[in-house]
Amino acid sequence: MTEVPPDDAQPLTTPTSLQPTLEEPQDPLPEVALEELPDRLQTAAGRPGWTTLMPVQARAIPYLLAGRDMVIQARTGSGKTAAFLLPMLERLDQTVDRTQALVLVPTRELARQVRQDAEMLWGDSGFRTVAVYGGVGYGPQIDALKAGAHLVVATPGRALDHLLRGMFSLEHLSMLVFDEADRMLSMGFYPDMKEVQSYLPGGPIHVCMFSATFPASVMRTAREFIAEPELLTLSRDHVHVTDTEHLFYIVPSMEKDRALVRIIEVENPASAFIFCNTKTNVHYITVVLQRFGYDADELSADRSQSDREHILKRVREGKLRFLVATDVASRGLDIPELSHVIQYEPPEDPEDYIHRAGRTGRAGASGIALSLVSEAETLHLDQITKRYGVAFQQRPVPTDKDVSTVVTERLTALLEARFRDRDRLKAERSQRFIALARTLAENADESELIAMLLDDYYQQTLHAPPEEAPPPAVMKAKSSARSGAPVDDARQRRPQVQRPVPTDKDVSTVVTERL
Repeated sequence: MTEVPPDDAQPLTTPTSLQPTLEEPQDPLPEVALEELPDRLQTAAGRPGWTTLMPVQARAIPYLLAGRDMVIQARTGSGKTAAFLLPMLERLDQTVDRTQALVLVPTRELARQVRQDAEMLWGDSGFRTVAVYGGVGYGPQIDALKAGAHLVVATPGRALDHLLRGMFSLEHLSMLVFDEADRMLSMGFYPDMKEVQSYLPGGPIHVCMFSATFPASVMRTAREFIAEPELLTLSRDHVHVTDTEHLFYIVPSMEKDRALVRIIEVENPASAFIFCNTKTNVHYITVVLQRFGYDADELSADRSQSDREHILKRVREGKLRFLVATDVASRGLDIPELSHVIQYEPPEDPEDYIHRAGRTGRAGASGIALSLVSEAETLHLDQITKRYGVAFQQRPVPTDKDVSTVVTERLTALLEARFRDRDRLKAERSQRFIALARTLAENADESELIAMLLDDYYQQTLHAPPEEAPPPAVMKAKSSARSGAPVDDARQRRPQVQRPVPTDKDVSTVVTERL
């Protein structure tokens, strides 16, 4: 069992019109050794002291040097960053002070890391790089872009912000790289990725996409950005049930409920079956998820036939995100494009594991099967491995800090996207709350108010059930506003009194008190 770092894998918003199929290279290129690379690339690889290439570099670099559009399977920590940075030394022109390469990444940490790796590998080659991402000021990023960065490493939302402001242009772009594409979709960046696409030059550019997993969403997205994408995968030996990854977390039995919530927050599954061994646990986990704000329901033998049919209809229509069930209750279910199967507890019969895991990774897509096991329950996984050859990989249970980091990135992207959509009048209206926002942010005792508002917006945006309607009071208020109810005649007969026009400061004071 191999421990690997966690990855986000599934989308919030994805295209639905294209068939999720990719082709293996029809004209495969041989692997390359370090000593076979051009001199500039060998010098660059020598700066960090490398004496050999990692597998993803040996296999991918020949394709990138040849300018072939690729979708490459590679995990964090596999050496994939150098697989696209080294070829750039041959493909870019340092005498042209324009953005020639754009690398889109899901998080600010990865943006900083890619930029640092580029500066280390490229040394004194004359290439300039900049990392642009949300959650920080625009000033230094704008200065670096105006200076003429050859490589821009950016989160999609902040790249779009700078493009809209005219801070840089993609007119001279020759290479576009999507790094950790599955995580970008998981973060909800698909709309921003598509809008960035509208700024690409009309001529052909070299496009590569790196992804740890290949859910249908990634394959469809690849088709939208690459005319004829070729697939290069480095982990066929880890595939068992169709193209399903088998991961496990070691969690004490009494801590599984909280661990499950943290895993869901980090993984952000588009859809999932959660399996329990007993009806009692099915009901308990369903209540936990619902109380936490997730769109979840349970399927058990205790539900009426009409309830069961309604629940299954919601699942098949994509209107129910999490279905919690026992093996017996879920027999015969076949849900297309189910992204995750989560096993709150492993089945007692190893064969049941294959039935559970086989519900994801269908129709040529890849899926993820997660298992939460106590130390004692790892014996069940050993039995499954011995009988069916499943290659389990261990992941560390996400900490509260891990969750905070991930949701901060997602919420920043959501808020910046919403801010871009505001017109001038709405932007002016927001000025009423600038003073209050600064006061709350500076006052530790009041910061929980901001946290509450951010949490509510995050939950409503990402986790609210699709069919959720506004509260009745809101509906009633909207209805009254639309009805144009007549004004009370008594109020019309009141004597008119002249009042001064409220100033912006007056408005700010009043709305601050009300809020």
